[in-house]
Amino acid sequence: MPVLIKKEAKTNNKFGCNPLERTTETLIKYGLVNINKQQGPTSHQVSDMVQKILNINKAGHSGTLDPNVTGCLVIALDKATRVIDTLLKEGKEYVCLMRIHSEIPKDKIERTFKSYLGKIEQLPPVRSAIKRQLRTREIYDLKILELDGQNILFRVKCQAGTYIRKLCHDIGLSLGTNAHMVQLVRTQVGPFNDKNWHSLHDLKDAYETYKEGNDKLLREIIVPIEFSVQTLPRIWVFDSTVDPLCHGADLSMPGISKLEDYIEERDLVAILTLKNELICLGESLTTAKKMYKNSSGRAVKTKKVFMERKTYTN
Repeated sequence: MPVLIKKEAKTNNKFGCNPLERTTETLIKYGLVNINKQQGPTSHQVSDMVQKILNINKAGHSGTLDPNVTGCLVIALDKATRVIDTLLKEGKEYVCLMRIHSEIPKDKIERTFKSYLGKIEQLPPVRSAIKRQLRTREIYDLKILELDGQNILFRVKCQAGTYIRKLCHDIGLSLGTNAHMVQLVRTQVGPFNDKNWHSLHDLKDAYETYKEGNDKLLREIIVPIEFSVQTLPRIWVFDSTVDPLCHGADLSMPGISKLEDYIEERDLVAILTLKNELICLGESLTTAKKMYKNSSGRAVKTKKVFMERKTYTN
């Protein structure tokens, strides 16, 4: 995305550190891993396994997958767990195999799938963690990958909180028959996808190698916390602005060095140092255009701070 340069600035190398240059020990405390969850364990059990493998105090996952569902399960490590709320709101992508209970003409199936693009209404399943009431969710993309008799393989990109099992059921009803989900793989959560996931075995092997003195594999698996917010609009601030933000202060216009140009009022934004370190998340109080032009006033209300205080002080 285009970046608006409000005022060029250099950062002092005495303070902070580029996320890619952090020590492995720090990465374990402030990182995330994208686990390719297998059938069987619950999401909570996978999170516990990661915690035990890395010998850390806590870990949290980015949205529950049923035990029989596989694929992307992002686990935040130790002090990075507070970023999980942000990942829970990210869009998801799944590849699903569903079976319809009657023979239906191909053209009718294709028309029906197209009708589910955009905003849909869903009633959560009886067995769900939320209150069972009609909800609106958005389907961003829905594509049939393979059609073999009554078996339909499709890919769906959707808003967080969309129930794919219910989607299969509802599509079946729209076709004038019943349908059920046979198999489901989550292939993407925000910036995490099937191209950068790893198994629990990979993680365990990498950690054992790390303990033996070679951290190369572990550093390929654990990514800095900043990776998780790259899909959010971003604002970079001067070194002198960092510590007040760490104490919970709101971001004022004079503290901004540069920003991405598509920020709208009330957007969730990531505030970074000039070394690309995540300081905090906040809610924009105005647009990028006004932040760029104005020299006074508040720009962002600070919501959640991640950087330790005094990181940018003598």
